[in-house]
Amino acid sequence: MSAPAPALQSAKLSVLVRAQWGEAEREAVDFPGGAALVEGSTGWLLLDPNPLAALGPALVWADRRSLTEVHLLAEVAAGVVARRARLFAPAPTVWRIDGVTIAPAVADPPRATIAPLPAPALAGLLVDADIEVVVEDGIVRGEVLGLEVARIAHGATTSGIPLDEPMLEVGVGHADRELTGMLHGNLPPAAQLTRVIEIVRATRRADAERHPLNQLAPERWLRAVLIADPSRIGLTALRAAPPAEPRPNLRDPAIALAVGDGVVVACSVGIHLDLVPAAADARLALDPDARLLLVVPERDAHPVTRALAERLARPAELIALEGDWRT
Repeated sequence: MSAPAPALQSAKLSVLVRAQWGEAEREAVDFPGGAALVEGSTGWLLLDPNPLAALGPALVWADRRSLTEVHLLAEVAAGVVARRARLFAPAPTVWRIDGVTIAPAVADPPRATIAPLPAPALAGLLVDADIEVVVEDGIVRGEVLGLEVARIAHGATTSGIPLDEPMLEVGVGHADRELTGMLHGNLPPAAQLTRVIEIVRATRRADAERHPLNQLAPERWLRAVLIADPSRIGLTALRAAPPAEPRPNLRDPAIALAVGDGVVVACSVGIHLDLVPAAADARLALDPDARLLLVVPERDAHPVTRALAERLARPAELIALEGDWRT
């Protein structure tokens, strides 16, 4: 779905703010994550169309303008935005849009962990293949350096075909799983898995030529590297953990989580201003009292990310990995 036109967003915000706070001289200001109005030291921001991705940029935008009162308006996911916003100090006020009116947003509780359905024989195939076994949102996945190569399907396949019993779907992403099932469905699951693993391992290397298989999900690759060698960030053991909210499309930026003894690690590659809100939200769900480490390649350790990490009510630590983290 395409983003609304800036003029339409600005007009929408003006109507909502005027209905709640009355008439006043307010300045419309550009905000890439939606629309914004400013009156003195007070700011109103419409987080549209992707409020979760816009929260970090909104906080940076408000800090740069030295605003002391910040109101965030969201039509969808307002409860999640409210939950994440209150992790910062001072916290902005979050409002839920309902038609042409707004109301204070009630923070959603952290999502409960979804346990996977049992399929020991198929899980054993993943373990025997010597790949990473990751459980997220109740789905058991097999990954090679953070890239999913197989998952255990229950109830239905990727293409919606009903299943009477669990099945191992092999492939990278939705389309590849379908294609593998059509072209190589006659092979035993272990053989299908070996084939895909060999292809991914040959390509997902630091010295390989640029290829989609070594560009997808770099944050999960980074997590896999740290789980294999947690001493790189001064830890002794780590295991993969799920995000606070379901991860987006395989091609969209995201964070990858891991947990250790009293620590939550959030991995990110690239400069993404939603790293800090998403990581703090994950700590809230996984272990609210844990240290929070934000691990990024050295080139991505931007001062803005550090400032956001320090703005948390319980600040996070930003760790920059020197050199090529993939080697």
